[in-house]
Amino acid sequence: MPTALMLLLLLALAAVPGSLVPQQSADPNGVTQYKLDHPTLYPILNHLQVFNTYSSVWFSAIYLLLFISLIGCIIPRVKHHVQAMLAHPPKTPSRLTRMVGYRAEPAPEGTDALAAITAAQKLLRSQRYRTVVLTGPREISVSAERGYLRETGNLVFHIALLGVLIVVGIGGGFGWTAQRIVAVGQTFVDTNVNLDSFNPGRFVSGDNLPPYSVRLDDLKVQYESSNVNAIGQPLDYDASVTATKANGAVTKTHIKVNHPLQIDGTNVYLLGNGYAPVLTIRDASGKVIGRQVVPFLADDANLTSQGVVKVTDGLPKQLGMVGVFMPTAGRAANGQLVSTYPGLKNPRVSLTVYQGNLGLDTGVPQSVYELNTDKLTQIAGPDAKAQALDLGIGQTAQLPDGLGSVSFDKVERYASLDIHRDPTQGWVLVFAMLILAGLLTSLFVPRRRMWVKAKTDASGAVTLEYAGLARGEDPRLEEAVAALASAHVRRVSADAESVG
Repeated sequence: MPTALMLLLLLALAAVPGSLVPQQSADPNGVTQYKLDHPTLYPILNHLQVFNTYSSVWFSAIYLLLFISLIGCIIPRVKHHVQAMLAHPPKTPSRLTRMVGYRAEPAPEGTDALAAITAAQKLLRSQRYRTVVLTGPREISVSAERGYLRETGNLVFHIALLGVLIVVGIGGGFGWTAQRIVAVGQTFVDTNVNLDSFNPGRFVSGDNLPPYSVRLDDLKVQYESSNVNAIGQPLDYDASVTATKANGAVTKTHIKVNHPLQIDGTNVYLLGNGYAPVLTIRDASGKVIGRQVVPFLADDANLTSQGVVKVTDGLPKQLGMVGVFMPTAGRAANGQLVSTYPGLKNPRVSLTVYQGNLGLDTGVPQSVYELNTDKLTQIAGPDAKAQALDLGIGQTAQLPDGLGSVSFDKVERYASLDIHRDPTQGWVLVFAMLILAGLLTSLFVPRRRMWVKAKTDASGAVTLEYAGLARGEDPRLEEAVAALASAHVRRVSADAESVG
């Protein structure tokens, strides 16, 4: 048991990195951003598998050792507990004076020792004690014990804890998580190719996902606007969606924080939200060569956001644009252009433009949120002759060298959805409830032994002795012994009067 407790403590400590840095399985965009923000620290942490804490070698090793240790604790304890329940209560000590709550009471004149002990046995059985009557020279006693439910609760706690470890391991192997950013009006189908990221369990294939679809009809976000100490704090997120199951059943519903959409064995959570500027790119002749709804990822609480636009066709050379979007554009104390409020009050987008081969034809996957500028030439921005493109809604800016133009048409909301499939979720709840029930039982059920002894002296007078013993802390044991003695003496006295 000490080993199991130590491993449980180590497991809790090993889980700490998972809450300090973003995890690849839950927040791949956060991992990407961490890589950009900490280029020196990221390779070290990635080598140590910190971004995959719960599937790392070191976390798995502690997990398996705890699993083995718990089995080693439980098996001998179950065996011992069963033997104890099948055995008789222990013999009555020869000297009860050393026990807790000892007291001696003279029995009424004419009391029969066997009758007194029989009465004590009935009284103890009515209080759910297991009893055995023992006889000796000039004395007879009843030994009683109860509280086996305490150890039963303790074992249920540990077995349920072991069950949680098992089902979590099974869930990790047969479950999966995925993420998808969906702008208002867009629909995604739950297939591997349509997900922004997909993190399958060890035994999951991305070819067999339930092919349901979810359309984001509307996304309403409320911000605090009256409390000067909390201006801009989000109050509520509400995504209105139309869900179509694999069997064709259509449901209109809402996804809120901690209120996921449950569909075809998966839970779809509203993980975050942001803005997706709608940009139209035209060539030199004014022909539309692309109209993109570009999700921008937020950098701060006021949703100052960054995004990437990639133009691969329709122009002499490919263009890449790194943009900053501000829902309410304003100036920071240092003069930098930032968003001062998360709501749409003065939306603007600033685009730094690069020209060159974007590397999309190499066959190497690229993130839609990143642009590698190492081999590109900046043609508009701080390192170019032309200034960065600065656009408000409805405005158009010309690209350098007569390449064409970019128009900022409008802004759409997007929702960041997190999709979870956990086939063992119900079992985890069952075992968690058993853990709680076992813990409460082991804490509040006292394990007690009680003895009542009737001694007969040479003159035939009977003395009744009472005492108890607790397994563990039991501050009410003396009170229980006193209550037993009082009730027993009353019964013996009543029996003696009825005989008389």
